[in-house]
Amino acid sequence: MANIKSAKKRIQVTAVRTAKNKAIKSKVKTAIKKVDAAIAAKDKEAAAAALKAATVEIDKAATKGVYHKNNASRKVSRLATAVNKMA
Repeated sequence: MANIKSAKKRIQVTAVRTAKNKAIKSKVKTAIKKVDAAIAAKDKEAAAAALKAATVEIDKAATKGVYHKNNASRKVSRLATAVNKMA
């Protein structure tokens, strides 16, 4: 365990940031699963709505630095392609 005050603070800050990042990643994964479930159910309207919600979550995660912007863009693109192939 750290003895230096700044090291103790770094440990605390890291724990808080890790928890926030985990929560954001979890939201993104859940949103992606909802899109995939709608695609599997062949429900075009639900898939489109879920895609819109997932895109917002992914963009928020990229803005906050949880995902790199290219990674976020790739996720959105793959989901959009999957939804568009349903038609």
